[in-house]
Amino acid sequence: MNFTIVELIQAMLAPGIMISACGLLLLGMNNKYSLVATRIRTLDEEKRKINIFKMERELDKIENLRLKSIESQLKNLNFRFKLVRNTVICYSFAMGMFIFSSLFIGLKILTQYEKHIYIIIPLFLLGMFCVLGGVIYSALEVCLGYKIIQFETNAEI
Repeated sequence: MNFTIVELIQAMLAPGIMISACGLLLLGMNNKYSLVATRIRTLDEEKRKINIFKMERELDKIENLRLKSIESQLKNLNFRFKLVRNTVICYSFAMGMFIFSSLFIGLKILTQYEKHIYIIIPLFLLGMFCVLGGVIYSALEVCLGYKIIQFETNAEI
């Protein structure tokens, strides 16, 4: 019986490590998700204030440039927000696949039912593909974040 418990723990370790890895990736992405959302809200509030001024008087050149800059940034930030959302979804789905594969490994060992292997491997591989998808979305998001910062710092204001 001790061998079965040790075997069970060893077999469930690989998906468990991936669950932990996805948890760390999710932590970072959830932080970025909050930061991008806050930035969108801040820029949207600034845009609203400028539009209120626009109704009261004509905007000068600097204010018009700032308004155009904000509108462009908001467009890019909304797309960036979608990329972060997709990254979080991929990592979350991957974590779920690793949890299911870990549970099926435990069931396979406890029940000695060999057909579970046909469920375990696809679940684990699907989880790995989801992690890959999350990494790709994350890389795209970082590139877009760089582009937004370059645009903002090079704007003629």
